[in-house]
Amino acid sequence: MSTKFKQLLFELTEQLSFINLEVDDLIVKSVKSIEITLKIINNLKKQFLKDKTISPETEINFFKNIKPKFTSLSIYHNAIFKIETKMPHGGERITKKYLNNELKKLKRFFDNNLDFYNYHRTGSSFLDFKYFVRRNYDIKLRLDSFYFETDHDFSTSHDFKVAKILAYDLVQVYLETKLSNIGKKEHKGKSQHEPKGKIIWTGSKVALTEILYAFHTKGVFNNGAAELKEIASHFEEIFHIDLGQYRRTFLEIRDRKSDKTKFINSLEEELMKRMEETDDTFL
Repeated sequence: MSTKFKQLLFELTEQLSFINLEVDDLIVKSVKSIEITLKIINNLKKQFLKDKTISPETEINFFKNIKPKFTSLSIYHNAIFKIETKMPHGGERITKKYLNNELKKLKRFFDNNLDFYNYHRTGSSFLDFKYFVRRNYDIKLRLDSFYFETDHDFSTSHDFKVAKILAYDLVQVYLETKLSNIGKKEHKGKSQHEPKGKIIWTGSKVALTEILYAFHTKGVFNNGAAELKEIASHFEEIFHIDLGQYRRTFLEIRDRKSDKTKFINSLEEELMKRMEETDDTFL
């Protein structure tokens, strides 16, 4: 991948990571992610079309390996937006049925495109000159009808299908994670020492993830023997929150360019301020 395309992909992943960290609402997060992805894809298109003379090998590499990395992200976030906006408001049984139906849709896509899926997964290249060269389509290769309406200066017959495969792999993980979390809730028994009041975490999930990892790193539970997964499970139960993919969230926190422990730092600042301002009588 050329330096200019690498820089664009880095810029996109950085901005998506920022959105993921700072926005908790899944629908709002999806909308913002789609907007920034489409903007970057437009920049990608401008940069690619600047070069009027490219070799067939370069063209194949771009549409097989580079462009799908960008477009798959727009497909993924659009899929999450649709899933979340159509999520039924009912009990866990209804939610599970809905999520399983969404998984079945993914399976149908893979089943209907099994030949190309296998071609892609096995790293084959003998049909690349048909799949990934512009205006060199073969109608017998089961083309999607929308291809004939695309910009043929920036599309081949199968680059979008590669992007869908990459995106749907991510969607599958997303759906299976949500189903797994429902399963965890179903198997959780009530705590023997359940408090009378209900304490709900109203801060961001990212903030609680900072605390989670800080406690685990410090080893303050079970003399340091408690596993991260156990602590996360207790946090979710005590604070009535679903931390989701907290390991991924931690990686994004770690990759912040500055103020990696933003929430913990703010806790210290607020506590110090309280100590300085609070009169002894009103502790």
